[in-house]
Amino acid sequence: MSEDSTQPTETLFSVKNRKLLTNPLGPENPINVQVLGICSVLAITVQLQTSLVMAISVVAVMGFANVIISLLRKGIPPRIRIIVQLTVIASLVILVDQLLKAFVYDISRQLSVFVGLIITNCIIMGRLEAFALHNKPWPSFLDGIGNAAGYGWVLLAVGFFRELFGSGTLMGYQAIPGFMYDIGYENNGFMILPPMALITVGIIIWVQRYKDRRLIDIS
Repeated sequence: MSEDSTQPTETLFSVKNRKLLTNPLGPENPINVQVLGICSVLAITVQLQTSLVMAISVVAVMGFANVIISLLRKGIPPRIRIIVQLTVIASLVILVDQLLKAFVYDISRQLSVFVGLIITNCIIMGRLEAFALHNKPWPSFLDGIGNAAGYGWVLLAVGFFRELFGSGTLMGYQAIPGFMYDIGYENNGFMILPPMALITVGIIIWVQRYKDRRLIDIS
């Protein structure tokens, strides 16, 4: 294989580009490090299923929004860039909302207005401003997917613990064996209340920051 034929692959999947995907999952996580997007974490993580659907929705919106803004970046007047960004995000959110209503209507009803509130998600607007407006489409796409995935895994982690200990189920299926209830185990109703979402996120943030500090100290 010639050197010219390998160049596109090296460019697309270079170390720098891979970091755009992986860094937001850990040391640059938008929730754990920047404390963005907390509202939806508090609102829709009572069940793992709704957390998963919201995470996928944000990945789709953020990935495509970054690409679109990157493609338009040279033609957007600075004075109206926020309006253009909001228009792009709102259009994608409407599309996602209609798809959810068409294919997973029950989950769409559970998410209620929170799908629409993706428009105001600080993580999306932040990445459009900080990255997509200044970079080419492919890195912008990776940056969008990476940050949305970093946001998504926190949603899933919080949803996992809240549903498991609050309802005894996962994805709507019984996860805690019946004999546990027979010997006195009871679901923790506090887990399904909004304050517990904040406490769970706080624990996740504390663990990651402690881990990162320890790695820095070791190095």
